[in-house]
Amino acid sequence: MASIFHFEGSVPTDLGVTDGKLKQCPPSPNCVVSQTEDETHYIKPLKYNSDRTSAYNNFLKILSVVPDTVIVEKTDDYIRTESRSKIMGFVDDAEFYFPEDEKVVQWRSASRLGESDLGVNRRRLEQIRLAFSDLTVNN
Repeated sequence: MASIFHFEGSVPTDLGVTDGKLKQCPPSPNCVVSQTEDETHYIKPLKYNSDRTSAYNNFLKILSVVPDTVIVEKTDDYIRTESRSKIMGFVDDAEFYFPEDEKVVQWRSASRLGESDLGVNRRRLEQIRLAFSDLTVNN
């Protein structure tokens, strides 16, 4: 079902990994990131026990079934998705970074427009965390 309205905003041009870090969040509460000292926007990174390739591939499986979400970019150590809200068409950009030297996924999710997301970005990442945990325990 297509959204009634289209509030997608522009794709941010400064996403990605720079010097091993994802972009920091703006002051608005509609963003979370694991690589910050800011308690308001902090979300725990996702730790894993497998090798990085297996963790990456499991992430791709999970992201392929997250509702209203598409993978728009991927490299050997990075995945970016766009998630669109059903009614208003708001777009959230999520990034997943798999550092070579750590068994962890650093991640960030932010709304392109607006001030508050009512916790949607944080909940989406926590749901992905649960799905990842389930998938890796059951494999």
